[in-house]
Amino acid sequence: MTADERDHATHRTIVAVWRIEQPRLITGLSRMLRDVPLAEELTQDALVAALEHWPTAGVPEKPGAWLMATAKRRALDHLRRVRMLARKHEMVAREMEAEQQAVPDLDSALDDDIGDELLRLIFTACHPLLSRDGRVALALRMICGLTTEEIARAFLLPAATIAQRIVRAKRTLSESGLTYETPRGEELSERLSSVLEVVYLIFNEGYTAARGEEWLRPQLCNEALRIGRVLTTVAPLEPETHGLLALMEFNASRTAARTDAAGEPILLMDQNRALWDRLQIRRGVEALGRARALGGACGFYALQAAIIARHAEASTSADTDWPGIAALYAELMTLVPSPIIELNRAVAVSMVEGPQAGLAIVDCLADEPALRNYHLLPNVRGDLLYKLGRFEEARAAFEAAAVLAGNKREQDFLKRRAAEAADAVEPPR
Repeated sequence: MTADERDHATHRTIVAVWRIEQPRLITGLSRMLRDVPLAEELTQDALVAALEHWPTAGVPEKPGAWLMATAKRRALDHLRRVRMLARKHEMVAREMEAEQQAVPDLDSALDDDIGDELLRLIFTACHPLLSRDGRVALALRMICGLTTEEIARAFLLPAATIAQRIVRAKRTLSESGLTYETPRGEELSERLSSVLEVVYLIFNEGYTAARGEEWLRPQLCNEALRIGRVLTTVAPLEPETHGLLALMEFNASRTAARTDAAGEPILLMDQNRALWDRLQIRRGVEALGRARALGGACGFYALQAAIIARHAEASTSADTDWPGIAALYAELMTLVPSPIIELNRAVAVSMVEGPQAGLAIVDCLADEPALRNYHLLPNVRGDLLYKLGRFEEARAAFEAAAVLAGNKREQDFLKRRAAEAADAVEPPR
């Protein structure tokens, strides 16, 4: 292995470790410092230190512990440098120095109703003083380690817009004196919708990664599911907590069937349903049942869960209740008008009324500003054109989708679809 190859391998390792450890670092320092923006800044310092030292010294045996120790040292240096005289800050400094000698019993120290550090951080980031958009962007940046570009893709917005939201949110947290805290009662309820949205987007990023070489990021899916389960105990009478959990359980049940041995994507209609996790599907059914029992059958997450449940109930793709799915998408569109939901409805309509009917809906979305750089629009259009035998147009659509896709697995998949369409234009002699 050449020096360049070793450096590249080390850099990839650092990035992988960072994605795993960043939320733990921020939650740990936030609990100690009671200052979320400062905690986030110090974790970034730890990353810079890793990038400087690991390529020459090698990756530590316990990289997460190395990053945490480095971040804590930076935190102590900060506390000493600014010479905090307030009793609270002195107490925090003593606690952090003590933690260098022993691992604290964090569970026994918690005095809140949530009992989960990462979820507590999400609630802090979703403070009402921040704009709704700022809350979600900041939480995704700190908790998932998503880049500005990845968050922008999730919201179909320019990266510069997301960057401004994150900067403003951090400034508001710093200037307002807000601490790392746990909301209670009505205040908790006020933040819940933002928290649900954050968890939903964390799961989606894991389910289909916006960037990188792998299509799936299972760690994010698992973390979102874990937080979702905690939320159902934090707010057990809120139907949408159960609706979101059901949606994630149903989607996650298909994980083993979504890629082949080489990690390449497998479309829903081509998946081996014997690989779907029946236990996870049952958990989804139970969660959806609780959402409905609480009067939330028509909620945003419950409706989406009901759609995925129709797929889970079908033993084969041919048995899928496409008319029911199309009707649920129409109901969802009434609740939350969205071009992405309409694009999904177009797929369902095409399965009921034929590809021409679906294409008519897709073509009406062609000028939607929000979908201008959304790769799934030309992807769906290409698939419908292919089914109609309009192979040259399908090839062009798939190629356009490949250009817009940020994930390498998706790019390769779309290029293969384009090649298939090109071959179909001139059948072999």
